[in-house]
Amino acid sequence: MAMMGGISATAQDRALPPVQNVMAYESMSLNGNWNYIVDVQEEGYYDYRMNPTQWGFFQNAKPKRPEDLIEYDFDKSPVMRIPSDWNTQDERLFFYEGTVWFKKSFLMDNGKLITDNSSVPANCQFPIPNSQQNKVLLYFGAVNYDCHVWVNGKKAGHHIGGFTPFNYDVTSLLKEGENNVIVKVDNKRHAQDVPTLIFDWWNYGGITRDVKLVKVPTLYLQDYSLQLEREKTNEKNRTIAFSAKLNQAEAGHKVTILIPELKIEKTFDTDAQGNVQCSTFNVQSKKLQLWSPQNPKLYKVYISLDTNTVTDSIGFRTIETRDKQILLNGQPIFLKGISIHEEKPNGGGRANSSEDARTLLSWAKELGCNYVRLAHYPHNEYMVREAERMGIMVWSEIPCYWTIAWTNPATYENARQQLTDMISRDHNRANIIIWSIANETPHSKERDQFLGNLAKYARSLDSTRLISMAMEVTGASNYVNRLNDNMNEYVDVVSFNQYIGWYRDVNDAPKMHWEIPYNKPVIISEFGGGARYGYHGAKNQRWTEEFQENLYRENLAMLDKIEGLSGTSPWILKDFRSPRRVLPGIQDFYNRKGLVSDSGEKKKAFYVMQEWYKNK
Repeated sequence: MAMMGGISATAQDRALPPVQNVMAYESMSLNGNWNYIVDVQEEGYYDYRMNPTQWGFFQNAKPKRPEDLIEYDFDKSPVMRIPSDWNTQDERLFFYEGTVWFKKSFLMDNGKLITDNSSVPANCQFPIPNSQQNKVLLYFGAVNYDCHVWVNGKKAGHHIGGFTPFNYDVTSLLKEGENNVIVKVDNKRHAQDVPTLIFDWWNYGGITRDVKLVKVPTLYLQDYSLQLEREKTNEKNRTIAFSAKLNQAEAGHKVTILIPELKIEKTFDTDAQGNVQCSTFNVQSKKLQLWSPQNPKLYKVYISLDTNTVTDSIGFRTIETRDKQILLNGQPIFLKGISIHEEKPNGGGRANSSEDARTLLSWAKELGCNYVRLAHYPHNEYMVREAERMGIMVWSEIPCYWTIAWTNPATYENARQQLTDMISRDHNRANIIIWSIANETPHSKERDQFLGNLAKYARSLDSTRLISMAMEVTGASNYVNRLNDNMNEYVDVVSFNQYIGWYRDVNDAPKMHWEIPYNKPVIISEFGGGARYGYHGAKNQRWTEEFQENLYRENLAMLDKIEGLSGTSPWILKDFRSPRRVLPGIQDFYNRKGLVSDSGEKKKAFYVMQEWYKNK
């Protein structure tokens, strides 16, 4: 496992690499009520850029004299609960794409944080304004999409990308007494973005994941990796590989790893770059319980840098391929999956809590799943960690979706940075088995070069997992579908989406033959069709539960004939919002391909899929 690299200047401004296992550090939540101002014409930012003597919104200005003209006031503006999306929190913003400003005020009283959030620990003390021993990071789980951050009127940084974490060192920006954080969030779509202009999910805007102040030592573990190597040392031992990276290039520091349950304690010295190069040690095979869906074993791990210690829960497993099989811990496994969007289980809106994750994953478990495809972007950390605890394997993906600007260097750097941050955050999670670099991308030489480079880069960051992408099948001749994609040489698993029965007559399914000319495992990353829950009729009547039920029966019989089929992730667990789905009375801005309705009711096709998985 390679340590994560630096931050691309084209994608980030003044950001530090996100802290590995941020949950292990002492922190103060800034979740709760934030004031917000909708800025349709971006006056609060662009007026200042054109004339710095004007009061930009980020300065949180107040009139000092009766005649002072200041045309905004955060404190008189409405509040929104953070984390959330503005689309479902303010009905005026349901379709809104543009800029919204957010402000959070809080007090620092001798280093103690005072906010409206009752979950803040009363005994937590932070170094304000500066310290030789500790620093304070302002951490965002995700903001969609382009955001600028100020602390007490001073710029902390700029971040692009809607689904990955970022943090800034704000130690010198905080002060005793009243403080404020102001964030300009812009979710407008652009052709050069990742994702690009058109995508089939809701463009939820806002501060969509947790915000916190994180206390870290001045010198801390920026990243570390603990992985079980695929090859056995011998029959009696397994090999574990460990590496680490400090936030500063300093040699001679002691990094100790302790796994009490396995009676492992090892100490390493950092080199001149502040790294612990990949080191290995053995553990007796009979003592090591491997993580699996049947036994999602996690070990308590303590990693110390000098006198500071972080704690993690890490599972050990191997994932690899052999010809057309996927092997988990050396044994063939069939991936019984479902695709999931990051939407709340009841009522829409961006999912952002462990409770949301448990509900969605419980539905997947009830379906019979041992695996989920988290589409089409990195989901929140609660989702990944809950899945790990529940014994559910994960496909994690970046939003290279449809027609990306393949020839634009900035677009590539954006995608590469999102890939870096996705892998950086989750590479110690045992349940992630596949890094996916794209979904349904039209074939071209430029696309092959773009995605080929991403695949090689992903492998350089993490060689312990499988690389895949959801390919697109463009058509069939005489009921023969032959997959032909130049990206086959870059992936470990051949995955593709097919919608026979929905975008092609369901009666074609029994006649269809699939030819996949690659000696690699096959995953059907998407298939399915839409139905509105409670709408009934004939099996050939669109949008009825009976239509969807029959479509699933016909597709599953067809898929059973595919040589090398190693898994499926039907589209999709639950109905989700999409501006592309406008049919009144049926869609109403929802993609209705869910096996579960947006209110949690299971459709008839759910039970068809459940029965098929019972026999796998």
